[in-house]
Amino acid sequence: MKKQLSIWQLINKSLQQEVPVMLLYVLESKGSSPGRQGFFMAVNTAGEIEGSIGGGIMEHKFIETAKDQLKEAVHLTFSDLRNVYTVTPQFIIKKQIHNKSATANQSGMICSGEQTILLYRIMYQDGPAIEQIIKSLEQNSNGTLQLSPAGLQFNHKAPANDFYFTITSETDWVYREKTGYKNHLHVIGAGHCALALCRLMQEMEFFIHLYDDRSDLKTFNENNYVHEKKVIDGYEETAALIPDGNNQYIVVMTAGYRTDDIVVRALWNKQFRYFGVLGSKSKIEKMFTDYRAEGIADSLLQPIHAPMGISIHSQTPEEIAISIAAEIIREKNSV
Repeated sequence: MKKQLSIWQLINKSLQQEVPVMLLYVLESKGSSPGRQGFFMAVNTAGEIEGSIGGGIMEHKFIETAKDQLKEAVHLTFSDLRNVYTVTPQFIIKKQIHNKSATANQSGMICSGEQTILLYRIMYQDGPAIEQIIKSLEQNSNGTLQLSPAGLQFNHKAPANDFYFTITSETDWVYREKTGYKNHLHVIGAGHCALALCRLMQEMEFFIHLYDDRSDLKTFNENNYVHEKKVIDGYEETAALIPDGNNQYIVVMTAGYRTDDIVVRALWNKQFRYFGVLGSKSKIEKMFTDYRAEGIADSLLQPIHAPMGISIHSQTPEEIAISIAAEIIREKNSV
């Protein structure tokens, strides 16, 4: 979220300093496109750049196009717009195909896939909406960004879906996106592996929750990589604290078998995007054998990643964190 915030802050600073600035946004992506839907960046005439729409020669071309468009814009300064009630938004939509065999719209890249990219010149009248976006991000809140031929708009009410895009023509299209954190990572247990995982995941646009029943635990108190910490009386409380949802990711790594078992039983009736349990192969085999002996349905057990993490023979907390993070990312990005 820091990356997104820095982009909007550059845009806001440019507005305040009356420096022309362009917003570049990936409205849609298909296939192996390096810039995924929702990637965005800002470029101003002072040479400042924040964010990315995918990198490579394609991004370089769009940065140069943005600079050229800003120089050629009819309204070169924001001071000219201050007394204007309505200004027609200035934008360009370009489709890019990452394949040199394409007959048109070649990006110069060969990674396959497609991107639809918006170049939108920020207007003075966009200032209030941009300030609202910044405030919402700083408060870790969700909202709705809308881009369309009518310009840039923001609503504090979050949409049902993370992304929405439809286009009929360059004058008939709309893009909506849920701003703020789209995914929540719930780390249950605050030991050394949790500390390493949270340190790693803080850079990956997850809102991180940490739970433990030990308020005096050193690694709990040292974990400054999370957005929310909760000391709980018992792990059965996780059932009430953690909501269902396709944007919820659960990592169980408590102090031992007994407390892991409490968490698993508390949560297995809920639907999550990812539900993993840390442990040795023998520990997990015993846990699941016991569940099946009790008559627990396989439908409750099959979604659980256990032992969680991809197999890389990890040993240290940092290596274990990498293996878990890789599995979570694979699940998040799976179609």
